[in-house]
Amino acid sequence: MAAYRLCPEVLRPTAQRLVAGCASPVAPGPGDGPPPTKAISHGAHPMRRRTLVKAFLLAGLATPFAYAPAPATAAEKVLRVGMTAADVPLTTGQANQGGEGVRFMGLSLYDALIMWDLSSYEKPAVLKPGLATEWKVDDATKKIWTFKLREGVKFHDGSGFDADAVVWNLDKLLKKDSAQYDPSQAAQASQYFGGIDSYRKIDAMTVEITTKTPDAVFPYQISGIVYSSPKRWEEVGRNWAEFAKRPSGTGPWILEKLVPRERAELLRNANYWDPKRVPKSDRLVLMCMPDSSTRTAALLSDQVDFIEAPPPDAVPRLKQSGMQIITNVYPHIWPYQLSYADDSPFRDVRVRKAANLAIDREGLAKFLGGLATPASGQVNKGHPWYGKPTFEIKYDPEAAKKLMKEAGFDEKHPAKVKFGISTSGSGQMQPLPMNEFIQENLNAVGFQVEFEVMEWEALRGKRRAGAMSPETKGLNGINNSWAYWDPDIGILGISMTRLKPPAGYNWGAFSDPEIDALGEKAKTTFDPKEQDKVLAEIHGKLVDKAIWIWVVHDLNPRGLGPKVKGFVQAQSWYQDLTPVWVDK
Repeated sequence: MAAYRLCPEVLRPTAQRLVAGCASPVAPGPGDGPPPTKAISHGAHPMRRRTLVKAFLLAGLATPFAYAPAPATAAEKVLRVGMTAADVPLTTGQANQGGEGVRFMGLSLYDALIMWDLSSYEKPAVLKPGLATEWKVDDATKKIWTFKLREGVKFHDGSGFDADAVVWNLDKLLKKDSAQYDPSQAAQASQYFGGIDSYRKIDAMTVEITTKTPDAVFPYQISGIVYSSPKRWEEVGRNWAEFAKRPSGTGPWILEKLVPRERAELLRNANYWDPKRVPKSDRLVLMCMPDSSTRTAALLSDQVDFIEAPPPDAVPRLKQSGMQIITNVYPHIWPYQLSYADDSPFRDVRVRKAANLAIDREGLAKFLGGLATPASGQVNKGHPWYGKPTFEIKYDPEAAKKLMKEAGFDEKHPAKVKFGISTSGSGQMQPLPMNEFIQENLNAVGFQVEFEVMEWEALRGKRRAGAMSPETKGLNGINNSWAYWDPDIGILGISMTRLKPPAGYNWGAFSDPEIDALGEKAKTTFDPKEQDKVLAEIHGKLVDKAIWIWVVHDLNPRGLGPKVKGFVQAQSWYQDLTPVWVDK
């Protein structure tokens, strides 16, 4: 059996590699392009692999971080964060790197018309006024949305935020012949603005946006669009690459320094328009640490104060060292999104159900140190959208083998499938050992699983392209963590035929007339409780059709130093770092 090699050209970690023969230290490569993807067929025996992972984590605890920022002055309050991202998220407005890029860069430098209330640990995050103080849809067509803008908001460069700035920013995303059109930002925001038909300025502080069809979930979509300064874009020569070095938004943090593939340093915006969210720290340092052992080592050696996704094997050591391990439920699912291309084995519902029955979710949750809960669908049980599915997702390998045999597959004639997976990333948890665990499960019931390993942003690029695109040729699925914070991203966008990329999130091109009809009904149901009923009916049918392979819900662990104060972990993919400081 071939070794499962996590080699430097795939991972580019800063910690020393001790897994399966890759034992040489690798220096970070500022300015390097994305590493090549690497196909991996079969892993080493899973128990040996897990032993290697544990040894690697323990060894990594002693590894110093290669690129710490300059020490703070005595009076300066600095918060240092170890991200899972391999590169600094885009700074021009619409951040890349998934939810992590948005929470650390997008929502630090910028604001949206409608924002998320991230102040509560006890209840799910909800929408609240942002750069718009109020909004409404017309009664006649249910397509014309009017937004009243907040008075007195300034961009970091001192220019005012108004209706002209809103129109200018929508042009940068939708109007390809505008001088400020930015393909990079448009790619990141495409699934937020796909439903917009037109927009216009009503007066200096009022804008009107018309959707293509009645859309009850539009407020959620517009919350994903943030606003960059037109004045700064002019100052830097109408060049987005130059703007990225000196970005100007309306957010609570201001970028001071950026080193690609290494770190970004942000300063407190003392003049932020919301006094309650003026940062408690003077400086926020965001460090790229895609390797989990490097993040752990940095926290233990006091080179960072806050890390994303600590590895389960390191949690006891972190706790023993006085670190805070913070968890909370949030709208997260760790799935495999499946392709419905003509040559995909997953076109057969028996194969899809078999894959869902093959996975030992309880065992995987235990392997993850209790930092995940088994999934039985897209959303968790008890959620208003869960509904009444008749297909029970559980661990039943014998039933899975029976379904595979009915579909024409067995151990001698396996269903050969290839999944695109990442080395790290926002919501990806511990993707490499988790994928090997599942590879063992699937192979045991009649699959032959192969992985194509890549960096997170490369995987996200394939997700945005869709299963039918040339970029994803040969992939039968992608392991792309997903959210369900709103009806569109959680239910409708992944299942409606018309919402295939770039219009929506239906990566695999799943299509079902009954689901489409219910989806349109949900889109035009403006009463939230009635809409919940429609969404619950859809979810029950999606589970019965096993449109994806659903694995676990993450508990979103973070590691904080013992002196970190003020952090409230919201039930959201996004988090607010403005109340956080280090009590020295």
